[in-house]
Amino acid sequence: MNPLWTQIIIQTTLRHKKNKSGDKDRYSDYQLAKSYREFLITTKRHIKDFFLITLGIFSASFGFKGFLLTNHFIDGGATGISLLISALTKIPLPILIVCVNIPFIFLAYKILGKSFAIKTALAISGLALCLAIVNFPDVTKDNLLVAVFGGFFLGAGIGLSVRGGAVIDGTEVLAIFLSRKLGTTIGDIIIAINVVIFSAAVYFLSVEIALYSMITYLAASKTLDFIIEGIEEYIGVTIISSHSEEIRQMIIDNMGRGVTIYNGKRGFGKKGEAKEMDIVYTVVTRLELNKLNTEIEKIDPNAFVVMSSIKDTKGGMIKKRPLKH
Repeated sequence: MNPLWTQIIIQTTLRHKKNKSGDKDRYSDYQLAKSYREFLITTKRHIKDFFLITLGIFSASFGFKGFLLTNHFIDGGATGISLLISALTKIPLPILIVCVNIPFIFLAYKILGKSFAIKTALAISGLALCLAIVNFPDVTKDNLLVAVFGGFFLGAGIGLSVRGGAVIDGTEVLAIFLSRKLGTTIGDIIIAINVVIFSAAVYFLSVEIALYSMITYLAASKTLDFIIEGIEEYIGVTIISSHSEEIRQMIIDNMGRGVTIYNGKRGFGKKGEAKEMDIVYTVVTRLELNKLNTEIEKIDPNAFVVMSSIKDTKGGMIKKRPLKH
């Protein structure tokens, strides 16, 4: 990269930071190098997120227009509501995708932060735009194939978007909100919402379409689970790093989450000695994992991070305190 542009980028990254001496215009070589590395990590993450969300948008659009719309099948969640209303009223699906998800975008802003809400709004708008202007062929008329593969591509699209740090179906956001308010699991909330949607499909469409739509939902949910290993799960994260204090402070200040500190020993050293160190443990949602990994990499790219799935949590700060973005 051109040295002049490198300097401009670094100075821009540091524009709100003050030197210890109080001089805003002079920075140490360490500060410049650290901020430049943070800039590269953030840029790389944004490019990756953009690619995943874009791929998710096209996959979901293909599931809609290549399979589901032809046979009037629906899915669960906000997409299912949009498909059901479209089948009953003939309102264009792109308009319904945006309108149905608007309340969930505001809810995402309230409970998951500004950054996530903006990415979600852009992802949903991108999906609506893709549905409106991109033509996909009708792949098959067979009802079973439509249900299975329509659900597969739709679930893959939702999963890829979540991996990119956004959602194109706002049901998960609503489920997170209600689980915090009611003290139930996210999975239970999603099931309850979908029972209502498929019951409406039985009444307004037909039993046959509703049953095929359930197959669509199962295919979509299993694909979603395969791609992101369960959006309804919480993730227990154990972080072993020599910068444990900085990581602890980052989790509290940036993520708005509680941490547990264990006193441990590093068992592997150059001379086989055991070195004492603090081990940081925290619990985050799947939607927050992307941000947490990025922030850890900024502080210590060599940190050893162990992640394990947790079915649900009770108490603590995970359901009570909103994120700070």
